[in-house]
Amino acid sequence: MVAQGKEFKFVHPRSNVEIELPDKRTIRGPRCAPVGDFLKLVQTDDMPPIVGAIVNGELRELTFPIKIDSRVTPVTMGEADGMRIYRRSLTFLLETAFEQVFPDAGLIVDHSVASGGYYCHVTGRNPLNEDDLAKLEAHMHALVRADKPFLRKEIPLAEAIEIFRKEGALDKVRLLMYRKKDYLTVYQLDGHRDYHHGYMVPSTGYLRWFGLMVTGNGFTLRFPRRHAPTTLLPPPEYPKLLNTFLQYGEWLNRLGIDNVGALNEAIQSNRSREVILVTEALHEQRVNEIAALIAARSKDIRVIMIAGPSSSGKTTFSKRLSIQLLARGLSPFPLELDSYFVDREQTPRDENGDYDFESVRALNRQRLSEDLSRLIAGEEVTLPHYDFLTGKSTTGDTIKLSPEDMIILEGIHGLNPELLPGFPIEQTFRIFASALTQLNLDHHNRVSTTDTRLIRRIVRDARERGYSAAATIQRWESVRRGEKRYIFPYQENSDVMFNSALVYELSALKPLAEPLLRQVQFGQPEYVEAKRLLAFLDWFLPLESDLIPDNSILREFIGGSILREFKLWHNHH
Repeated sequence: MVAQGKEFKFVHPRSNVEIELPDKRTIRGPRCAPVGDFLKLVQTDDMPPIVGAIVNGELRELTFPIKIDSRVTPVTMGEADGMRIYRRSLTFLLETAFEQVFPDAGLIVDHSVASGGYYCHVTGRNPLNEDDLAKLEAHMHALVRADKPFLRKEIPLAEAIEIFRKEGALDKVRLLMYRKKDYLTVYQLDGHRDYHHGYMVPSTGYLRWFGLMVTGNGFTLRFPRRHAPTTLLPPPEYPKLLNTFLQYGEWLNRLGIDNVGALNEAIQSNRSREVILVTEALHEQRVNEIAALIAARSKDIRVIMIAGPSSSGKTTFSKRLSIQLLARGLSPFPLELDSYFVDREQTPRDENGDYDFESVRALNRQRLSEDLSRLIAGEEVTLPHYDFLTGKSTTGDTIKLSPEDMIILEGIHGLNPELLPGFPIEQTFRIFASALTQLNLDHHNRVSTTDTRLIRRIVRDARERGYSAAATIQRWESVRRGEKRYIFPYQENSDVMFNSALVYELSALKPLAEPLLRQVQFGQPEYVEAKRLLAFLDWFLPLESDLIPDNSILREFIGGSILREFKLWHNHH
């Protein structure tokens, strides 16, 4: 027998390791050096800053030590994961600076705003004015110039609870009471300690792009958006959005549930029924208020337009609104914007050459405008019908409306001024619907509205279309792109906003979403996102969905909605 053992022998480990990049370039460096040091070779001036890395399929901080040869993908501020790392670190910088400049006041990070920013407010003192914010911003910039490290440490859970109890951070104490893991990762910056749900940049020097501006009774922490990660866009005014958030905040206070710890406490102490009933009553009250506004102007209003991003519950909302209008003696006729798609070959294409069905130019707006005018004039109109299989517009129903009828148009472009060229605006009533959650983990860890909608959609896609969670996550990026381009810029054009968020919904979605997210396998591109959503849902205690009323917005996603088959039928044919 030939001795074959020559190629195999015990050796001392080499002092260096290699990382392989997605483009197959390889970098060699000292074993146990942080991945960020390897990636300094990759960073160029014309690309977005690198703020994290995917090492062997797992998202890691730049301080993560490379102990073995690894596959590494840089994560930049041009991507969702990178931007989350940047914003989270920026929030930590803000709270550290705030504690140093205003030691006797409290800071609450409330919710995000569409243009790249978080709305914040202070407790224990008057709202910050321009001078206060200038002082705070200057102190943040000084910390950035000093390039102070973010120190990360795992400590036993009991010790963490004790620290926060001593600091009087009861929102955190409450949240941690229900944590399943027996440790907590705590970050420290310049002597200030806090827990943050997710990863950070290595040091303050990474956080060069931000601004503070007075907004209402609070202020906005501004940061760049992914498509221009090193530029602050000019901030728009958003009074309607802000009011909608503030109203929701008041609802939460009325329920006594302004963070996830308080929600878990209510579930634990068998108050689920009360929480669900009051939350649903607040929704019904708001739908009723909107119906009253429409009824008061029913002499003028002929078209009600409802727009909003994906999974915001527009369908259920428009049906509930229709029922409230019927109860007031008004009769709404639902017209689907989808019927007005142009033939597929006329559909505009996006920068990748794919059909852009999200564009307002994918609709035959001229015909829509003419049909509406003729319907309102009491003429008989034959509507188009779009055949999704052939991609052709065909002939639909012929209808004629009576004078007291209103038309309800539901679709993503409802608030876009280009939708109805030449149509009199005073004959329209415009509603923006979205799930604007403000139930945060604690005062500094936000729950993202986008995450709530994504989890809703994962549950619905699985139930109705048989999609895996990975398939929904994969499509989500292009859905988001369409929203940022075609919906959010127009939200302030609305006459009213409807907030479809339900304080208890993540607890109810959790038992349905978790098994779907666990099926996303390690190594799939969507694994990092599925793992992040699972870690996030981990904070919520589950809630039995049989307590949820059958006309709830949530039923659109979890199934069992009484409104599913509800059709407004007309004897106009």
